[in-house]
Amino acid sequence: MKITRALLAAAITMTLVATSATAETRVTYKSAKSTSSYYQMGVQIAEAMKAGSDIIVTVEESQGSVQNVMEVRARGGDYVFTTPPALVRLAKGGKAMFEGKGDPAFDEIRALFPIPSLTMHFVTRADAGINSFADLEGKTVLLGKGSFGAREGEKYLGLFGLEGKVTLAEVELSNAVPALKNGQIDAFVTAGSYPAPNVIEAAASTGVNVLSLSEEQIAETKRARLVIPAGTYAGQEADIVTTSLPVVAYTTTKMDDDTAYQLTKTFWEGKASMGEAAPWWNGVDEGLMGNIEGKIHPGALRYYKEAGMALTDAQM
Repeated sequence: MKITRALLAAAITMTLVATSATAETRVTYKSAKSTSSYYQMGVQIAEAMKAGSDIIVTVEESQGSVQNVMEVRARGGDYVFTTPPALVRLAKGGKAMFEGKGDPAFDEIRALFPIPSLTMHFVTRADAGINSFADLEGKTVLLGKGSFGAREGEKYLGLFGLEGKVTLAEVELSNAVPALKNGQIDAFVTAGSYPAPNVIEAAASTGVNVLSLSEEQIAETKRARLVIPAGTYAGQEADIVTTSLPVVAYTTTKMDDDTAYQLTKTFWEGKASMGEAAPWWNGVDEGLMGNIEGKIHPGALRYYKEAGMALTDAQM
């Protein structure tokens, strides 16, 4: 009898351990370089999942959004990645950087939830007398090199008639704040989730004016309109109207519906707590759902319908 009871107890223990292990779902989240704010966002999402669900998220460093999309071809149902929706569209069409690299796996990409957008900031020294893009003429502007913000900033200078009319500073973007403070530059361009750390630093230490775009200028850029609320930065008394490149967390149809549902539900329910730790999450709301192009994963759709969020026909 004692042996039977001991065996029974051992069997129950093994079953509980096995059940506990089975209850955990493991997901890989691939975002950006480890030095970027988007990698830190991935870490915060992993922490939120650990606190609010049985999903264990491993954050992987990435060399960029194109790589994230390309890896869909070899990844399984545990893969979550971030990228601008425009790149998903290009991958499905085999265009631009995906030309000659098409794959049926790209058609299986499905959205989960939006994350903070890459937001354009045209930051000028408060005492430089720059209140519009026209006022940049004759000034020294730091664009940086190789980044989305640098490419976008250069494009905007051309669109707004400033090509060849500003001096481009040969300074690294990482030195933008001290260069602005010592008068080496009059303005710098940066793109990232808002509030951007370098803009916070510049506003607090130097005093800045972040330029707004007119509705006509926004239309020229062909980017999404975004409003940075008044009070986001020190001395900012009015809303800043600017542009952004939406960024979305995606998976594929290989992910099961329950996992996609839990990821999405836990993300939205944990967003307020994440926003207390990092203000960039406060810019993510239901309004960003409109930036999601194409279909949303069926598991995520279940959550959005429960939450009563408005969706387009194309997303369902």
